[in-house]
Amino acid sequence: MLIVAGHIMVDPQQRASYLADCVRVVEQARRAPGCLDFSITADLVDTGRIVIFERWASRTAVEAFRGDGPSDEQNAAILSASVAEYDVAGERSLT
Repeated sequence: MLIVAGHIMVDPQQRASYLADCVRVVEQARRAPGCLDFSITADLVDTGRIVIFERWASRTAVEAFRGDGPSDEQNAAILSASVAEYDVAGERSLT
């Protein structure tokens, strides 16, 4: 399993429109083969922070979905980013 997690920073006044532009991407990701979870959400405390969380069955699945990545318009709106991939060898349910 592969987890992609972190955050991006955008101008607080642009956050709502940035997230609205991500709805289609989230819908597509969740339908993609190998996608276990995919979320792009507003941080509850920092008005310019957007939280990224993805869970994929394999690196092959995430690479097949990712393609060229964010659009030029989305890239231009990102002030900074801290997102990483984590290879997961096992999991334990907490529920």
